[in-house]
Amino acid sequence: MTTAPRKKLIEVSIPLEAINKASAREKSIRHGHPSTLHLWWARRPLAACRAVLFAQLVDDPSSWPEKFGHDEEKIEAERRRLHKVIEEMVPWEASNDEHILNGARWEIARSVAWGLGEEPPAKSDGKALLAYLQEKAPPVYDPFSGGGSIPLEAQRLGLRAYGSDLNPVAVLIGKALVEIPPKFAGLPPVNPKSQAELKRGGRWNGRGAQGLAEDVRYYGRWMRDEAEKRIGHFYPKTKLEDGSEATVIAWLWARTVRSPDPAAKGAMVPLVSSFMLSTKEGKKAWVEPVLDPAEPDGWRFEVKTGKLDKADEDRLKLGTKAGKGQGFVCLLTGSTIERSYAQAEGKSDRLGSKLMAVIMEGDRRRIYLAPATADEQLARSAGAYPVVSEARASFLSPETPTRALITGGVCSAYGLRTWGHLFTDRQILALVTLNKLVEEARQVVGSDAKNVGALADANGYADAVATYLALSASRQVNRSCTLNFWDNTSQKIQQVFGRQAFAMTWDFVETNIFSNSTGNFLDQLEFPAKSIESWVNGTSQCYIEQLDAAKNNYPVRPVVVSTDPPYYDNIGYATLSDFFYVWLRVSLGGIWPDLFRRLTTPKDQELVATPFRHGGKAEAEAFFMKGIGNALIAIRGAATNDVPIAIYYAFKQSEASDDGISSAGWASFLQGVVDAGLLIDGTWPVRTELTGNLKGKINALASSIVLVCRKRSDTSQTVDRAGFTAALRRELPDAIAKIRAAGVGPVDMQQSVIGPGMGVFTRFSEVLEDDDSAMSVKTALSVINRVWEEIDNEILATFDAETQVALAWFASYGLDPRSSGELIMLANAKNTSTDALFDSEVFIDLRGKTALKPRDELSPSWSPRKDRRLTVWECVQHTARALDLKNEQGGAQAAAQLVAEMGPKATDARALLDRLFQIATDKGWAAEALVYNQLAEEWPHLVDRAANISDELKPTEMGDLFA
Repeated sequence: MTTAPRKKLIEVSIPLEAINKASAREKSIRHGHPSTLHLWWARRPLAACRAVLFAQLVDDPSSWPEKFGHDEEKIEAERRRLHKVIEEMVPWEASNDEHILNGARWEIARSVAWGLGEEPPAKSDGKALLAYLQEKAPPVYDPFSGGGSIPLEAQRLGLRAYGSDLNPVAVLIGKALVEIPPKFAGLPPVNPKSQAELKRGGRWNGRGAQGLAEDVRYYGRWMRDEAEKRIGHFYPKTKLEDGSEATVIAWLWARTVRSPDPAAKGAMVPLVSSFMLSTKEGKKAWVEPVLDPAEPDGWRFEVKTGKLDKADEDRLKLGTKAGKGQGFVCLLTGSTIERSYAQAEGKSDRLGSKLMAVIMEGDRRRIYLAPATADEQLARSAGAYPVVSEARASFLSPETPTRALITGGVCSAYGLRTWGHLFTDRQILALVTLNKLVEEARQVVGSDAKNVGALADANGYADAVATYLALSASRQVNRSCTLNFWDNTSQKIQQVFGRQAFAMTWDFVETNIFSNSTGNFLDQLEFPAKSIESWVNGTSQCYIEQLDAAKNNYPVRPVVVSTDPPYYDNIGYATLSDFFYVWLRVSLGGIWPDLFRRLTTPKDQELVATPFRHGGKAEAEAFFMKGIGNALIAIRGAATNDVPIAIYYAFKQSEASDDGISSAGWASFLQGVVDAGLLIDGTWPVRTELTGNLKGKINALASSIVLVCRKRSDTSQTVDRAGFTAALRRELPDAIAKIRAAGVGPVDMQQSVIGPGMGVFTRFSEVLEDDDSAMSVKTALSVINRVWEEIDNEILATFDAETQVALAWFASYGLDPRSSGELIMLANAKNTSTDALFDSEVFIDLRGKTALKPRDELSPSWSPRKDRRLTVWECVQHTARALDLKNEQGGAQAAAQLVAEMGPKATDARALLDRLFQIATDKGWAAEALVYNQLAEEWPHLVDRAANISDELKPTEMGDLFA
């Protein structure tokens, strides 16, 4: 008889609100965050990856009958303790905290040891814990490793980690993030400066990969200095009016086109999005086009500062966009230049450019000057260098085109159809120089490493340092392109990939890579160095390979699979990453020959449903479904039976329909999971936006739904629709209660309920319709949502009459006053009276009119224990009043006191929050919806606080508080 695998925490309950809060906050972390090593798109937050892996591997307390028996109170208390472990572990500040990490590692080791009938090492013995996990715990494998977040977090938790990806840029980033650092952890830097300091001071006290980071900084600075010696004359200082010199940080260019208006006599005129250089009050600066017959095209640019009046603003509209989606205005004649005309000129390579302004770093401010003729001549003279023409003829040639048909990409529509079109001659010269210097730096590192003599593999170390230097140069590409624009609000250069596309820019900015300001090379060097520095000391070796997930044979098995596959047709990673690949191939082709053996990244096998690549929408969907199906089948074959599979999948809440389907991609993917023989028994919505930050856009949350899957038994049976529905009605109530207890807010309930609902559906080999056809996933989702609604309606029907009247009133009128007659009819329908409604203080009497009592008029001294007519409505509204989110401690404690006194009404109050949120959302009352969602997400913390208060209350007053 086969023993059923133990249930894991992720299959029952996780502290979702804490995970989402930490994930959202991560977006503001810059220095030292692994994502700053190099750009990769749609990375999963580290906090979420860490929490999901932990919950995948740690047993749910219900799996430990030897310790907790079947005592639900003890089991729930242990769950809450494990939730606190996760809550302590997910903040960014905890990511390198050995005490916190060892606590998490011990929890994983304890579950592993229990399964083996062993005792885990002591929690205080970090080295023993790591050794135990690396020997006894199953390895983690991410077959779509992308930017490496999941392997990194597996490594951080002390587990053996593996990853693979089809895209060579992703593989390189993954290797640099998790594979290279442990090879050289604990070693001192080899550069002469650090070695001299070590000889004077003795022993190296650095931790982790700090020595490697120091060498990346040192040799990166060497590269920068060497580059300046060779091409620094293309980046001269500029004289100011007072005779002093200032370092130029950027040059602002306008694209130009020959005016189609005959009155312009064939002159080239500017195409500009905005002439503003600085919009900051008191420091406004702008470029002003001036008509000047002495100029070849009859105009020139001047730079002005001060105040803009209405006449100035009208004048500056000439030469700019006529409006969103429209063309431009001719500077000379005021006639419209249609977009189609600009596109045709661009495709015929007839777009030009004109220098608009020179930007310098001043004393606590930017200095803007009009360009001199010499400035433009110098920039264009870079094209005389042979390396520039060689680059345009080789890796920047039409052999390596950009793509027109990519989400949001428009630059190719205007003729920017090869990588060469995206760079000025000076940018190409700078980038080629930096990338060529990577190999020279590698030789210097290798020589210095051999001189030190402490490294067993000096050449391998030189390759490692060169890899990070190449990634720094690749980061520079994102700041040295004609798709960069000048942000006139923050007054800095913005990167190419503000979104996942090659968006067209009309006025573009060219950076000075040798400055100490925006877009310079030392900044691009420092981010990777800090990322290496933050690598966790003492964790396991990790391996990243280039493999096609649909054909992956998993040389290591069985494994714990935690992965983030591509989302249907969302992002064309292969096309986007070519932007970096063509440059990385220059610097790293000799170091990583297998990764850079092709001219561009592989695209035919990429699992994205792109119609232009596969001959149509239907063909693209068929390709995606076949490929993702094969990948899921391979995952099922490699995954261990003891640990559930976790699959992240993109989901946009604003696309959700009544049946829980956001798009063809979502339903198709779920169908693919089912067809691969996997059982879905959990869905957790992981967000990178907090609901409180959405400012009215409560339904625009971008989520990743984490699907928790098990292998479906080969002996599973069929069932008809009635049997499926009956099973849902039996199992969903308890599942919904656990989801709410985990802190899932109403905004995420629909996607969370899919988990247990699909768990029932996928438990059967088939669910048969009345005509004996197999029920589809799409139909199953509709059934699940309908049963969930019925269950919630039954719960609401048990509420007190006052709450039911208040709910009906809120759905019809919100918080607005209406005629008392309306309330009388509602009260009669619910078999109560207006006197009872006023006496309960749910409603207020306005003499002929009535309304729900506003929260700000509720008594702060209200107590559930003392209320003679306690209603669920009051429990919700008073708790929302007490929970002052601006005063987290005081408000939370006051709210928890109310929860502690509610008794069984606490469970009812939490259920009511979902309905109130839905009504407010449907009515467009965003502020009110946020109140209920935030309260629901905070509810588990209030329950925890209430547990500490409960001993002050009589047991009979507590009731089933933690149901």
